[in-house]
Amino acid sequence: MIIKDVFVNYIDYGKKDNPIVLLHGWGQNIGMMQGIGNQFSFTNRIIIIDLPGFGLSEEPKTVWTIDDYVTCIKELLDKLNIDNPIIIGHSFGGKIGLLYATKYKVKKLVCLASPYKKMLTNLSFKTKMLKTAKKIPILNKLEGFAKKHIGSTDYKNASDMMRKIMVEHVNYDITDQLYKIKCPTLLIWGTMDKAVSINDAYELEKLISNCGLVTYEGCSHYAYLERFDQTIRVLKSFLGDDSNEN
Repeated sequence: MIIKDVFVNYIDYGKKDNPIVLLHGWGQNIGMMQGIGNQFSFTNRIIIIDLPGFGLSEEPKTVWTIDDYVTCIKELLDKLNIDNPIIIGHSFGGKIGLLYATKYKVKKLVCLASPYKKMLTNLSFKTKMLKTAKKIPILNKLEGFAKKHIGSTDYKNASDMMRKIMVEHVNYDITDQLYKIKCPTLLIWGTMDKAVSINDAYELEKLISNCGLVTYEGCSHYAYLERFDQTIRVLKSFLGDDSNEN
């Protein structure tokens, strides 16, 4: 689909009702969120997006801000006749989800280790995420998975455009906008996250009025994958009737 003069790749499957929109992290693609999507495809409509600049989607032709990514998601969902979605986002995708929820209707929001304020320098942030990913058993067990789904646009090898977009991302603080989020919100975080500190999770929980936090002791920035079965149980509990057969 063409959005803002950019081809945006996505997959759309599952049931017709209760749409769940899944947004991956920086340097990743649809594959990183498909495991979650597959668990809910029998009860929900599943939309997983390759964010522009990643996967099979085109790079933006100008330097996009997080607001531009939000506008892109909104326009895509409007074209798919999706209103008031459930949004689940990891890291960069979670930040987009947070900002989306300050502007538009969201039924429920799930943020998996999502930054929301100014972060580390872009290179150190990316390097820490990649080093962490290589240590995750579930990724190591899947031949070629990490290479295929993580780090496809490492800072050193990324285009000039994506490097500039990364700078926009890591420097954009949305703290003062989070009070606008009114939907039920769930945070899932690893206590050993080196990319986005667990202390940020504690702060974020306080900034959103209807918010809960689930922590995974000893887990990293990819906690949702490290304890995948637990993540699915937590999500099913949080989504409740929104993920049950009619």
